[in-house]
Order: sequence, then C-alpha cells, then structure tokens
Amino acid sequence: MLTMAHKHKTFATLLAGLVGASGAHRFYLYGKRDFWAWTYVGLLLLYLCLALSAYLELSPISSILVVFPIPAYVGLIEALALGLTADEKWDQIHNPQSGLRTRSTWRLAVVLVLTLFFGFIALVAGLARATDLYLTGGSFG
Repeated sequence: MLTMAHKHKTFATLLAGLVGASGAHRFYLYGKRDFWAWTYVGLLLLYLCLALSAYLELSPISSILVVFPIPAYVGLIEALALGLTADEKWDQIHNPQSGLRTRSTWRLAVVLVLTLFFGFIALVAGLARATDLYLTGGSFG
C-alpha cells in the first residue's frame, strides 16, 4: 500500500489566510501542476504591476484596483472554505492514502477567527479607500 504525505488542514488554512494571494496553499495541497495556483501567481504579478503604475501615477483606475486586491480577498475566502471543511471530507479529498486522520483542534478555530477578523478589516479599509479615491481623487489620504 502506497502512503502519501498527510496534508494538514490547519496549515493549509493558515497559508491561505496569510499568503493566499500567492497561491501557496494551492501549491501545498495540489502541487506545482495546479492551474489555479499559477493563476494566483499571475494575478499577484498583475497587481504588483498595477501597484507600480499607481505609484508612478500612470492610470487612475489602477489606483482603485490596488486598494482592492482581489487575489488577497479570494485567498481569505478560500481560507475560510478550507478551514470549515468537515474532517472526513478533508481526508477523502486531500488524504485518501495517508494513513492518518484529520482532527480539527482549537488552533484551527483561532486561525479561522483571525482570518475572518483581518479579512473583514481589510475589506472595509479597501472599500473606504476605493470610495475616497473615486469620489475625491484621494484628497483625504
């Protein structure tokens, strides 16, 4: 019987919450051949280019997009989805041959609460800044 490495749900959730915009959690779960992981990398590079153009004041729309980084928000949502997956379903999808069983602990609950907290703060701050840029041209910040 072939055993595979056990994929830890708490670690995958933590990766998605902290560096979800880079797709690190997708690389951890599915490897280097995952299309969506590379999509995250491409979107992150696009947003870095937009940040550079906003810094150089080349385009006003890039300024609004930079304060509303979609890949980061998608990573936070994916962190919540990964963390809230039932342990049995997690093992069916990610650990079919690992020989170990997943047991969610208080650490996962802390990661989920912090992800929700900081995700909400980032979303509200991004919306406030985008509204400021749209309505006043950024004169308040």
